[in-house]
Amino acid sequence: MPEPGTPTLDQLGIFLAVVEEGSFAAAGRRLNRAVSVISYGIANLEAQLGLKLFEREGTRRPVLTAAGEAVLADARIVAGGIAALRAKARGLLQGLEAEVGLAVDVMLPAERIAVLLRGFRAEFPTVSLRLHVEALGAVAARVLDGSAGLGIAGPVASAAGGLVRAAAGCVPLVPVAAPDHPLARMARLEPGAARAHIQLVLTDRSPLTEGRDFAVTSPQTWRLADLGAKHALLREGIGWGNMPLPMIEGDLMAGTLVRLVMPDHPGGLYRFYAVHREDTPPGPATAWLMQRFEDLGRGDPTEGLPEV
Repeated sequence: MPEPGTPTLDQLGIFLAVVEEGSFAAAGRRLNRAVSVISYGIANLEAQLGLKLFEREGTRRPVLTAAGEAVLADARIVAGGIAALRAKARGLLQGLEAEVGLAVDVMLPAERIAVLLRGFRAEFPTVSLRLHVEALGAVAARVLDGSAGLGIAGPVASAAGGLVRAAAGCVPLVPVAAPDHPLARMARLEPGAARAHIQLVLTDRSPLTEGRDFAVTSPQTWRLADLGAKHALLREGIGWGNMPLPMIEGDLMAGTLVRLVMPDHPGGLYRFYAVHREDTPPGPATAWLMQRFEDLGRGDPTEGLPEV
């Protein structure tokens, strides 16, 4: 049995035009070619594959055969791949990045990231994205080592040397505990009451702020590198700790966590900054992301809590 030949991209384009337009004449008008050229292209494609793709006899319009139906899906994949390759090449010729590396602070609300990245996909369909979610200094470390071109970092990490920064909003951090935790059961919390209980603290995995404590008031601490694990341990009543309000609003409503009214530790605003390296100006896609983070951040409430 002879092996099928390799069809040309032009032959596949003619095949798809006939399918989508419904006739050889309509495909010719779409491609600005004579009907005879369309017919010849289909005949050559059938000869290359060794398959009959259209039924032409007894019908005024070409109808796909079973073999034609089977080939159609692959033809569309090939054509789509070529279109994507050309779009990416066009973007690269215009200075568009092939890939954007984005590092975000774990405190940044996930909903905000999702909204921005949905818009990014629509605006830059040919640009790949690599997303890193990090804590504290690890965001700036990603930007400084070049694995991310843009970072959305907290107040301490964004102050690292070699970075350009712009304000990108904030999130309230509030002290919480499980409803059966001793602090949650107290009618009134006196100053210093939290020092007698374990505080769950997010720790840094990067050397930028390694060994430094942020918003730690208790001498008894458990240190975790993962905010999700901290959330789970808080709900289990193992300790108390600060959490970004958007992440635990559902818990507060359901009663699985309680906001602690602590006179000496009320929580505070955790500010975000969009950062990039001084020696690496952002490309078009990165600059678009940076501007959107800044725009959304302007709507964040900034009153009622001190800075952390």
